[in-house]
Amino acid sequence: MHGPAVSGWLLVTLCGATGAYCLVRMRSCAGRARETAGGEALMGLGMAAMAVPSAMSALPRWVWVMYATVFGAAAARALWPAPRGIRHLHHLVGSLAMVYVAVVMRSGAGAQAGHPAAGVPLLTGGLLAYYAVYVLRSGVRLIPAVAPAGGAAEVSGSRPELAPACRLAMGLAMLAMLLTL
Repeated sequence: MHGPAVSGWLLVTLCGATGAYCLVRMRSCAGRARETAGGEALMGLGMAAMAVPSAMSALPRWVWVMYATVFGAAAARALWPAPRGIRHLHHLVGSLAMVYVAVVMRSGAGAQAGHPAAGVPLLTGGLLAYYAVYVLRSGVRLIPAVAPAGGAAEVSGSRPELAPACRLAMGLAMLAMLLTL
């Protein structure tokens, strides 16, 4: 990821902690909630790995291909079996966004210092708009007076109130990653 090293390491920490929490949450979930937690763990840990500041580790181009392959497989998994709601659609968009970031970063892996790779402006803008709306919507849902009555029933586990906060954190991290393209 391009940008200051401090913000990169903060993203690594935030996404890594979120991904680790989602892994722990998987143990106390079953069915769709477990599948959702697993998808969120993959996204969080993958975003943490991709956010490592490029100044600290000049990653070879094959690493970006590996990221694109892993998240391409996650996108295919989100399509199979048939989509089951908005959360499934969000995982599909998130996986495809990670593929896009990996492809853009791969194309810029050999770029000269000061000339980072740029993505397709229309696609980047569309993803930025999607994640801006997602973050605002997720943030509003954290306010108890506005949250839907059955909102907490969506996630089973020992600490369901943390799952929406994790989703908000990952949405913010994706927004930050897309801003650096």
